Amino acid sequence: MTNYLLRRVGQAIAVVIGLLIVTFIMIHMIPGSAARSVLGVRATSGRIAIFNSTYGLNEPLYRQFLTYVDQVVHGNFGTSYQLQQPVSTLIAQRVPKDVVLVGISTVVALVIALPMGIYQAVRRDRPDDNLLTGVSFTLYSMPTFFFGLLLIAIFSVQLHIFPPEAPSATSLGGILADPRALVLPVLTLALVTLASFSRYMRSSAIEVLAQDYIRVARAKGLSRRLVLSRHVLRNSALPVVTLVGLSFPNIIAGAVISEEIYNYPGMGLLMYQASTSHDFPILLGCTLIIGVATVVGSLAADITYAILDPRVRYGRA
Repeated sequence: MTNYLLRRVGQAIAVVIGLLIVTFIMIHMIPGSAARSVLGVRATSGRIAIFNSTYGLNEPLYRQFLTYVDQVVHGNFGTSYQLQQPVSTLIAQRVPKDVVLVGISTVVALVIALPMGIYQAVRRDRPDDNLLTGVSFTLYSMPTFFFGLLLIAIFSVQLHIFPPEAPSATSLGGILADPRALVLPVLTLALVTLASFSRYMRSSAIEVLAQDYIRVARAKGLSRRLVLSRHVLRNSALPVVTLVGLSFPNIIAGAVISEEIYNYPGMGLLMYQASTSHDFPILLGCTLIIGVATVVGSLAADITYAILDPRVRYGRA
């Protein structure tokens, strides 16, 4: 297990470095000028030259990259062009809010998807299974931005049940103090994520139900509830555990769109605003944080898989 963890840590470092290189190059290839975005279209060539010199944008790309890597090693993600604040401070203010949004939506999706998948496996190929399958495929294929706007149109505009915007408080306590405003953002992410979780859970549960130890448990006289809760649920949930870690990038991507739709003051909204204003330090800092979190999530999923299933052993015997 130790050798496996060391290998995975090495792979994670390589992935993060590769992500940083590719992202840095692609961001600096975006058409347009950061100086024009910050200073305005009427900025003189002299002011643009001063801006580029101040932030090192007039240097060759490889030298800009080496300078940025040196800053990151020392815990410095640079200064926002637009907001004139350290990027690390801006990210630290918003990460807890993203943890709340993504964490709650993922938990809600799992709480619904796990029993839903088992129910569909038990009721395989029956009308209710086909109905839930159709709902899952519809949610899975629906774009996040369209689904968010649809929920706003139904629950905010038509029914006036929930507000169309997320909590606008700057502190985490202020956001949690207005749970009604969190419902639609959480629901948007949860239902889109629910679709993939439930499909994997259904397929896994169908496979588990066909195993010999399930027949033995039933032959011993265990009730249907005990068989499903003790044997089917635990063994069927193993692939979903890995899927949660691998789905983290998609959840974050959905959070970026959802935060823009609902004006949620998280890192996703910060990234969206930075992308429209060519604020390179914010884009690079957020991308690096998301990349590291994705790698850590994948590693945590593998470790959790081994804990839940003692038969799984990483490394050489």
